[in-house]
Amino acid sequence: MPTDFRDGKTFPRRGRQALDGFLWLARVIDKARAAAAGTIHDYIYPCPMDRGVFERWGIRPEEFEEALRAHANDEEILEWLHKRVTETQREAANRWLLKERQTNLDAQDREEA
Repeated sequence: MPTDFRDGKTFPRRGRQALDGFLWLARVIDKARAAAAGTIHDYIYPCPMDRGVFERWGIRPEEFEEALRAHANDEEILEWLHKRVTETQREAANRWLLKERQTNLDAQDREEA
């Protein structure tokens, strides 16, 4: 997936796009990789929503960044995440996003469509 957002026309994957049941994961992978590469443009990583999801998953941004350095693709990140995040934690993060952050998700969809 592209992680160079400097053209203002390329965007991180949608927060609602699930990877093996994890909402927000695809987006946070894209943003974190872009931040590490210096190509994040005007996005913020870790933003409050990233932090909220990480908190509910029970991981710290630094742990996630270390995992991204060690794992080259989505499948490897998923394998890493499944070892650390329970189904209950995953569902808590998903509920938080869909109920408490629905307005943010809707705004992203409008702005990046």
